Amino acid sequence: MASGKAMTYALWNLQERGQLFVTPQTEVYEGMIVGVSSKNQDIEVNPTVNKKMTAIRSTGNDEAMKLVPARIFSLEEALEFINDDELVEITPDAIRLRKRYLTNLDRRRHMREVNKEANKG
Repeated sequence: MASGKAMTYALWNLQERGQLFVTPQTEVYEGMIVGVSSKNQDIEVNPTVNKKMTAIRSTGNDEAMKLVPARIFSLEEALEFINDDELVEITPDAIRLRKRYLTNLDRRRHMREVNKEANKG
């Protein structure tokens, strides 16, 4: 949903929704797949959200955030994992999963076209 560095606070809140594929401080961008949902559907999330800093502190609120280790794919695993609307992006540093259409608007347009074609035939 947003571009930037994935933050521990955001990933800590997201890990209860499913398994994560990114670690804190990983560069993310709109359309990148950062995890798999426990529900069988795509969810738009923002892994770049950081905790709001306030001057008021209470004991126990700022305890260490423990993350479940992220799932790191090999090329073969990534190719087996993706759906028809997803791609595997390979760079010298990483293997990433992403949506074929990066923005939410592009994905909705494509689905509208697919549904229109299905209704014609």
